[in-house]
Amino acid sequence: MIKKMIPALAIFFLAFSVSAQEWHTDLDAAKRLALKENKEILLVFQGSDWCAPCIKLDREIWSSEEFKEFSKEHYILVKADFPRRKKNQLESKQQEKNNKLAEKYNPNGYFPLVVIMDKEGHVLGKTGYKKVTPHEYIELLNSFKS
Repeated sequence: MIKKMIPALAIFFLAFSVSAQEWHTDLDAAKRLALKENKEILLVFQGSDWCAPCIKLDREIWSSEEFKEFSKEHYILVKADFPRRKKNQLESKQQEKNNKLAEKYNPNGYFPLVVIMDKEGHVLGKTGYKKVTPHEYIELLNSFKS
């Protein structure tokens, strides 16, 4: 019985890993990767457990298959999360990194804030949550291209 389940489980996990997104939490590491892979950087400031538009952006855009496929080819993804619930709190070192990112790229504290950067880390454009389709959101992000 278990021998029959192993191939099915392997296929399931392989399929899941192919469509999975890799979100980074270190912008410096993301910049190095962007240079290496010749991709732009998408940095999002979010409050994953309190900000309704942030949650909608994640559910409607970031989690869509269309965005996942597009982002794999075009972006290094970085999340700077600012959760409020105690159970979701970040380690102090990560919180410090996120605070420094916010000081530089999100001084007004907008949530969500999406920052598109070139591979060297220069800001190309900023946006937030929009009630649009994943395709329309991708078009918006493309309008910032260098």
